[in-house]
Amino acid sequence: MSSRTYVGLDIGTTSIKVIVAEKIRDQINVLGIGNQRSEGVSRGIIVDIDRAAGAIKKAIVQAEEKSGMTINDVIVGLPANQLKIEPCNGMIAIGEQSREINNNDVRKVAVSATTRNLPPEREIIDTLSDEFIVDGFDGIKDPRGMVGVRLEMRGRIITGPKTLIHNTKKAVSKAGLNVQAVIINSLAQGQTILDDGEQDFGTVLIELGGGQSTASVIHDHQLKFSTIDNEGGDFISKDISVVLNTSFESAERIKRDYGKADALDASDETEFPVDVVGQSKPVRISEKYLAEIIQARLDQILDRLYKNLNDISALKLPGGIVLTGGVAALPGISALIADKFNTNVRLYFPNQMGLRHPSFATPLSLVTYCANMSETQALVRSALDNNSNNQQHEEEEPVYQEQQLETPKESRESFSKQGKKTLKKSGESIKKFFNNFFD
Repeated sequence: MSSRTYVGLDIGTTSIKVIVAEKIRDQINVLGIGNQRSEGVSRGIIVDIDRAAGAIKKAIVQAEEKSGMTINDVIVGLPANQLKIEPCNGMIAIGEQSREINNNDVRKVAVSATTRNLPPEREIIDTLSDEFIVDGFDGIKDPRGMVGVRLEMRGRIITGPKTLIHNTKKAVSKAGLNVQAVIINSLAQGQTILDDGEQDFGTVLIELGGGQSTASVIHDHQLKFSTIDNEGGDFISKDISVVLNTSFESAERIKRDYGKADALDASDETEFPVDVVGQSKPVRISEKYLAEIIQARLDQILDRLYKNLNDISALKLPGGIVLTGGVAALPGISALIADKFNTNVRLYFPNQMGLRHPSFATPLSLVTYCANMSETQALVRSALDNNSNNQQHEEEEPVYQEQQLETPKESRESFSKQGKKTLKKSGESIKKFFNNFFD
């Protein structure tokens, strides 16, 4: 495949999505998509490698047919389960005399920064450079071409459970594909979904997926915090299935066609037929009753996310909340969250034709993130191929919990909390937010 062509693979609990895209003159053009029902995946984690590989293959074949291309290499997204972000520092000597710093020097200092002993159950997934230092001069983003005798790198590494990483790579390999890169979903989403101001001043990114829900805090263009709730859209469908005595497939269809997030917006008079087990004829159910079932589960998920975010004062950040994921397609959910979290909420969905649904945010973010990756960052990432986890170095304590960010700009729906909402911009709330990280 062309070096300018990228394939993003999102292995979700309810569906597996593939996007084939190319970058031409700084613009991402989607060439084809694949979308298949997921198998062998539970709560975002592969639990049956063979079944997952089969579902991945089906999605890839569909994407190949639509794009007219043969797919060999894919960019795979990983969920935030049990991820840790740790600081890393490295230093190398360029030589006894000053010379220009080259690509190999950047790789060497990245290897130096990531050399450490990890617990046997963990593995480095990604390395991010924050700055380079040449002979004591800091704040450098790309040291190549500069002259010096000493090169340092300060950054962060992301580690995750080996089982999660191995199962994902194994399933992709069994589907006949090569893993071009493994990217944390929230890392890709943060830089592509959020605009520059939202990344700079601070924003909460919430992804409501099928198997789990993830909330991440982005500030100063970095992921500061991430939390996962192990419930998502599948749990809403199961509730509908149990309460209405209908099949899971029927519950999914009902949720998609008639569901609303807020029962106050639903009508008691509007009814629809439901195929009930043991009944010869469909039973009519009101729109309001269905919305009450949906909201009951949503309230539980959102309450837990709210507690974790409120504990670190993240909801006082100026960027408010950006919402994505398949469950975000429920009518009224943005207004419900704006009311519950008392902050601004906007819904993100890609604006490309055929992708205008929030569930496509992740695979599109993966291809956009890799397409826009700087040469320096690509060199730093390549150090992972040369670095083994059994090298000697004292492991540092993790600073933050879980995941990351990155994704493109697209269409949005904005919802503002009406009434008494006053968003404080005082330095105290921001200061309190960061103080919590270093306590």
